[in-house]
Amino acid sequence: MTTLVTGAGLIGTAYAIEAAKRGEKVVFLDPVPRADYVAARLGDTDYEIIADDVRSLPALIDTIQAHKVDTFLNTAGLIGKRVGNPLAYGFDLNIGGAMQVAEAVRLTGIKRLIHTSTFGVYDWRQPTPDKVDESFHRGAGAPYSNSKAAQELIFEAYQGQCGFELVLLRPGNVFGVGHFWAGSGGGEKVQALVEAGLRGETAVIPEEQTMAFEYIYAKDMGRAADLAATATGLPPKAVYNLAYGEVISFDRLVEAVSAAVPGFEIEITPGKTPVSRDTPLDVSRAANELGWTPSFSLDEAMADYAEELRKRNR
Repeated sequence: MTTLVTGAGLIGTAYAIEAAKRGEKVVFLDPVPRADYVAARLGDTDYEIIADDVRSLPALIDTIQAHKVDTFLNTAGLIGKRVGNPLAYGFDLNIGGAMQVAEAVRLTGIKRLIHTSTFGVYDWRQPTPDKVDESFHRGAGAPYSNSKAAQELIFEAYQGQCGFELVLLRPGNVFGVGHFWAGSGGGEKVQALVEAGLRGETAVIPEEQTMAFEYIYAKDMGRAADLAATATGLPPKAVYNLAYGEVISFDRLVEAVSAAVPGFEIEITPGKTPVSRDTPLDVSRAANELGWTPSFSLDEAMADYAEELRKRNR
């Protein structure tokens, strides 16, 4: 069995680590692959990297056919403010890429498509219940949120006509050892905190990045994606929130970093008021249907993260 993963970044490599445990080969398709990063993450596991673009339908079809791919994990795309800078490019990559992925799945008969969406897909302008479940409104008006909503709607329409299995994963902010080319400001912030502490330097963070947020550790995200690839008996269109299921304040995040990196110090530079997500995600569906709950607490995840960065920087 082989999985095609578009995007050789944090989530794609986290999935590949899990897939390798059951003997699954992963083929990455990425236009600017960071081979050193992937090698450091995956070691001697069975994988291949193809330098091509998710918007290239011929490349997708050739890869699927040449490697006998039966599962497709789409992680390609821009994140956060990068989608709107410039907007035409962000939409072309996120929405245009989704169109080509859907066409490739249709034309090749892929059995299951797993798409990495985001909790940012929700319209947080709307009044929220006590917890936000997978039926909540989509599209918050910002380029990133609307592009992720558009991706989901495209895949849902194709799934309705073509009948392949579709799994939509909506993680909170994913943190782990990454390169952050796609624009994950939250993930880059967490790594900046930990790396500064490991260097014995004061971490300098803009006030705008001190929001309360939902988080998920990359290793737990990889396990969720692997369950999404292998679980049986799922609905034809399955949608899952993935996170701790609680809003984590910036102070709590700093507390976890401080526990993992003794002597950690931080300085907040004044600026824009942070926009927090004050309503937690309902993650019960992932627990009930996928059998997934986080295996790392926040403190355990941060300790593991710091140790991985120590090893990488030796």
